Formats: sequence, structure tokens, C-alpha cells
Amino acid sequence: MKSKIIIVMGVSGSGKTTLGSMLAEKLNTDFFDGDDFHPKENIAKMSNGIPLTDDDRIGWLDRINEKGVELIQNNKSGVFACSALKESYRKRLSNTLEKEILFVYPKGSQEVIQRRMDARKDHFMPSNLLDSQFSILEEPKNAIEIDLTKTPEQMLEDTIKKMALSEFGLVGLGVMGKSLARNLANNGTKLSLFNRYVKGSEEGIANKFINSFEELSDAQGFEDLEDFVESMQTPRKIFLMIKAGKETDEFIEKIKPFLNAEDVLIDGGNSHFKDTKRRIEYLEKEGIYFVGTGVSGGEEGALKGPSIMPSGNFDAYKTIEPFLKKIAAKDKKGLDCCTYIGPEGSGHFIKMVHNGIEYAEMQLIAEVYALLRYSNQMSPDEISEVFKEWNQGELKSYLLEISSEILTKKEGDNCLLDMILDQAGNKGTGNWTTVTATEMGMPATMITSALFARYVSSVREKYGNLSLITEQSFIKLEIETVKNAYSLARIINHQQGFTLIKIASEEYRWNLNLSEISRIWTNGCIIRSTLMEEISAVFKHNSDIFDDLSIFENVNKFRSALKTFCVSSLMAELPIPTMLAANDFVNSLNGEIKTANIIQAQRDFFGAHTYQRTDAERGKFFHTNW
Repeated sequence: MKSKIIIVMGVSGSGKTTLGSMLAEKLNTDFFDGDDFHPKENIAKMSNGIPLTDDDRIGWLDRINEKGVELIQNNKSGVFACSALKESYRKRLSNTLEKEILFVYPKGSQEVIQRRMDARKDHFMPSNLLDSQFSILEEPKNAIEIDLTKTPEQMLEDTIKKMALSEFGLVGLGVMGKSLARNLANNGTKLSLFNRYVKGSEEGIANKFINSFEELSDAQGFEDLEDFVESMQTPRKIFLMIKAGKETDEFIEKIKPFLNAEDVLIDGGNSHFKDTKRRIEYLEKEGIYFVGTGVSGGEEGALKGPSIMPSGNFDAYKTIEPFLKKIAAKDKKGLDCCTYIGPEGSGHFIKMVHNGIEYAEMQLIAEVYALLRYSNQMSPDEISEVFKEWNQGELKSYLLEISSEILTKKEGDNCLLDMILDQAGNKGTGNWTTVTATEMGMPATMITSALFARYVSSVREKYGNLSLITEQSFIKLEIETVKNAYSLARIINHQQGFTLIKIASEEYRWNLNLSEISRIWTNGCIIRSTLMEEISAVFKHNSDIFDDLSIFENVNKFRSALKTFCVSSLMAELPIPTMLAANDFVNSLNGEIKTANIIQAQRDFFGAHTYQRTDAERGKFFHTNW
């Protein structure tokens, strides 16, 4: 067994000391009675029937933690018997030991324990303090539960058996699944891994993967679904990293017969939020939890720390929270980039919008690159330097950073970028975002334009032999102008994306926290950026990005640059759909220029759809016999 700190916790009289000492002997390791770490004043208080306060326990918990840290640093294990009745106590005990600590919880009713306490002699804690212990007891969500009504020998046997079981399961060993599995293992989680068996193409995938990485030495690999499920501690926690859609539904039907009530399935794929809601409702009839979970960060993020967006039943979330948080990225304050998003499929909804924002962010960089490359006549290496400089300041983002690296990659003497076919793929989330925005009547124009740009790239080759260039006029722009245009377009993109989230939250009554959502997007995810950090702060006091004066001032400040960028690109006949969408959106905010009124007049002319008047109260409708 790797070095481990095992805390046998429970109220007085639960048998934690007996079980702890027997367990230490069985594992051939040291045993420590938590009571021995109490300062004298604590023992005096308890002897006089005075309950300890949380402040009284801080020093006691820290002393136990220090001993645990010392053992791990010396590659040793230890078993501690310790009450640790509150979650905050267990968190303090786990400080810097998250990978090595394991809680065992002898569980039983107060009536049974009271009888035991009344029969005990020469113990400093009187039995009438049992009420106070049960009143503050917060049962652990992720401990090995042992029935304390059994004999000590039976309790020991059950503990050993359950310790041999995995804490967490993962299904689907594609790129993301493998990275998440390694991340979990690197953070001290004992895993069961399942990958389907396909004769001739997918055989022994899980065990081959386990044998390839040292951190997975404690993991178990499976191709039989029932054996996989039985290998885990209950309630089972199983991460699904499989293809979204019918494949997810088919897998649920296969695994459901082997699951018990309170087991948790975590869907980490890019599922549609309405499918997630349906699956939650379907499985809750069996008492099984389903948690729709957005995961962003790509292969590297999944391995080193992604942004994680779980939603569904809150109790189910609390069961899996420790596992998700310890693998998540950290923000600048050291907080986990994982938070409970809300009910139903809200986690998959915001991941969908996240990907939509990502589509537009990527397309904006492509359009900036096109202007600098073709209109400003700059080389890829020169553009890379521009991006690197921008990435040192307020424009810092993951996508800008990787774009800078992409531009310097060579194959022989050639820029690799020039050898990549000019077609961009998509996996559906940008489409879903566009459709959802349309259904909600929200102008996500930049996401839509970015999506359609990808669609156009897929048909461009068909017309590649057509000579469509007429008179190109190349106007070399100042880099600062390009920078300001890009800055404004990014603001518009994020404003549209978060407005869509806000409207959905209101429509579905999810009560989403925009500040917290943007906070967990400040690291780990693909759209992490300095702008996202600013937006998180803005949403602490505002419900719309434009409500922030400094941001809205930039809208006015950079309008001229955006217009100049668009004009220059059009003169050079460059395709810039997202920049144009951003410019059009800003222009549409100008209340002095009216275009929708004639559309409404047309609707009233041919369809008697009525209209509202500027000189009448809102909500009053008129019709004209044109």
C-alpha cells in the first residue's frame, strides 16, 4: 500500500479507537489516538462536561494534521482515531494531505451508541455529551462507511474489503478520458477504468493504458460492465467520457441494471442540455443521480487541471465535489475552477455557450491574422511577435498564446500553417448555441457568424477555381488600430454570450451566478483570459457587461478602430464575418439610426401585425390601413 493517512472518525462510543488500532495492526502501521493530541485545557473542559467550541478544536486538528504530514514525508502510513464530526474539521485534517488521506466512518444510531457509552467506565467524556456530538455531526460524503453494530472483527474485515475497492470509476478512454484518469490518479484517487471491448480494434484498452503510466499502478481495468461496477465503493461515482447523443443513452441502459440508488453518473461529454434534463428525470425514478458536467481545457487541461461545470441534484454534486475539485484548475486566488452551476442541464448549457464564445474568439484571431498577413503584408513570424506582445497585457488569453506558437511552427523551411487545408471542423456545440439563441430571440450574432464561417470553409474548395478577386486595395493599418478593433470585438462577443446565459437562467429558473461562472473560466478552460477575470469582477455588482462604465467606455473608445478594420478588410476583399458582426452590433446600439421601424411597418402592411408608437406608452399597439 502507498503511504496513506487513515482517519477512523465518529462520535464517542462508535468503536473508532478499537477499529483504528485493529486496522493499524492489520496494515502493520502506526496507530494514533486522536484524544492524545488534545491540549490539557480541552481535556479539562470535556471532563467537566463542557462541550468544545470550534476554536478549541483548531489547535487539536492542526496537531493531528502535522503528524500526518510528517508520516507522509517519511514515506510512512498511519491510522488515527479522531472524532472529526464536521466537514470543516475533515477539511482541516486534509490540508496538504488530499492525495493521501482516507476517512473510515463507523456508522450507527444514537440509541445504540448511548447504550455503549452508559456501559463504559473511567472515560474522561461523560455520556451526556453524546447529544452535543450528534447535534454537530455532519456525516461524510466520501468515507468508507462501516456498520458499527457488527463485531470489531467483522468491522475490520469490512473495512479491509472496502479499502480494496476503487473510489471512483471512469468510462471511455479516449483522449480526454485518459487525461482525466491520469489527473485523478495523480491526485490520489483509486480508480476503476472501463473501456468497451471490440474484437480486433479495442481489446484490453484499459489494462494497456494502466500499464503505460506509473501513477495508475493502483487502478483496475475492466471490459465487463458488471465487474467494473462491483469494483467500486458505494455510492458509486462514475465519470462518463463517451460520445454524446444516442451512445450515452445506450450506455445508460447497459449500466443501469448494475447500479444502486444514490449512485452517481457524471456525464462529462458535450451533451445537449435538454438531453441532460431528460436523463436526470429518467434516472431519478430509480434513485440514481445523473450530473451533467461541462469539462473544458482540452487534453492538456484535462490532465493538469480543467474548468469543470457540474449541474443537477445538489446532494449528488456534494458526493462528487471532492473528486472534481481536486482535479480542477485553480484561479489566481487558489480557488478551484469547479463550482455547482445549478439544476437540470445548466452545466451543459453553459459549456455549450462557452464553446460558442470559443468559436467566435478563434474566428476573430483568424480575421486579425488575415488582415496582418494579406493587407499589412506581414510574415507569420512577425504576426507571432505581435500576438506575443499583446499577450503580455490586457489581451492575454490562452487562444492568443497558442496562436502565436502556431505561427512559428515550421516543417522544413515552410510555415506549417500554410500546409494545413483551409477547412475548419465543428462538433455541434456552436450549432446548438446558435439554434438556442435563435429560439430565445437573442442576437448571438458573432457566434453565429463564426459558425457559418466554418461552414463556408467546408464548401470553399468546391469554388476554388473561380476567379472572384476584382480590385483589391491594401491599406496598411497601424498595429494599435488592429489591437483596439480586436479588443472591442472580444467585448461584444463576451457580452452576447453571457447575455444568452442570463436569459436562459431567467427562462428556466436556474438562478445562475454569472460572476462564479466567469470565475471558473479564468483558468483551465480554452477561453481563459484577462478579459474573463475582469468580467468576473463586473458580474459581482452588475447583471450585464455593458453596465460597467469602464467597459462601455471602451466600446465608444474603440468604435473607430473597429470600423477602420472592417473597411480596410473589405477593400482587401478579406472575409471577416465576426468583425463585421461586431461592428454591426455596435452600430445597431445607436438609437439615432432606425431600421427596424420600416420592417414593422411592412409587417403591419401585409399581415396586420400592428406596431407600437414612439409617442404612446409601451405595450399599446396600433394598426394602419395602408
